[in-house]
Amino acid sequence: MTPGSSIGAATPVSGAGEKTSEKIVSAMRSEFRALAERRGLDPRIAESMVDETIEIDGVIEEGKLLTLTAQEAVELNVAAAEVADLDTLLEQLNLATAGMETVSINWAESLVRFLSNPLVAPILLSVGTLGLIIEIKTPSFGLAGLTGLLALGAFFGSHLLVGLAGMEEIILLGVGMVALGIEVFLVPGFGIAGIVAILCIGTATFMALIGALPTWGDVSRASGIMIAAAAIVAGVVFTLVRQLPTSRRWSGILLRAATDKESGYVSEPDRDDLIDAVGVAITDLRPSGTIQVGDERLDVVSDTGFIAKGTRVRIIRWEGYQHLVEPADEALPA
Repeated sequence: MTPGSSIGAATPVSGAGEKTSEKIVSAMRSEFRALAERRGLDPRIAESMVDETIEIDGVIEEGKLLTLTAQEAVELNVAAAEVADLDTLLEQLNLATAGMETVSINWAESLVRFLSNPLVAPILLSVGTLGLIIEIKTPSFGLAGLTGLLALGAFFGSHLLVGLAGMEEIILLGVGMVALGIEVFLVPGFGIAGIVAILCIGTATFMALIGALPTWGDVSRASGIMIAAAAIVAGVVFTLVRQLPTSRRWSGILLRAATDKESGYVSEPDRDDLIDAVGVAITDLRPSGTIQVGDERLDVVSDTGFIAKGTRVRIIRWEGYQHLVEPADEALPA
């Protein structure tokens, strides 16, 4: 031990600084006793560092935890010697002539430490989220999506290397990405796949931030990072929505052309003249399909469900730019 150091006062406490239950104290006491016996030390001294009910004559009275200075530890044979520096330690161990190699942090470790820093993590999460949002709103995969994936990869990769993230987080992230792809490319609108994607990616991110054995401090730090990332994303999105339409440099991203009546653009006019007209279904109506009315082919929607090809139908109304039909009294063979 070095001069000025101490050893002892090892009662297990909770995150709030309170002594834990007797069950945990008993387990810790037995660990200290077993270690002392294996090292050939007095097991009572080890136990008195954990449990204040143990009394040792001339060393510690009941009701107090044992804490030893370096000199006291040497006197009680808890420490082998008191050494001032590394050279003195090597002399004590008869290793004064041994070769030494100093291990320092390399560039890869420094990079991982930087990427997993609590100040950098919310930036990576924000960039990754914004990249995916922009990519969803654009017609093809481009720079925004690549940047988002790289940012999320840097976040999860760094936390995986430092041991905070494991295969559970990677699997959750993968499921979230698959659900996100289903939501974007296969399912129109926001639905169950989108909710699953948000829950999986959010849970994987939070688990990667708190690690395998989190304390309340870890949970608080992770919550702060998540809130900071959400705030950054919300701020950037709000700024883009407010500033992008009036920006000269980026205004070309938005479509400003309007297809109004003054420019000659008109929607299909109402065809009230076809109401009550009778035609023949030339395709199955499931419920949409095509009918023939005189010399005119019309795309229609059945108002009564499936109608087989060849059935006589009557147009009953015009609604939302489409004709609705129902079967007429007489049917023709298919």
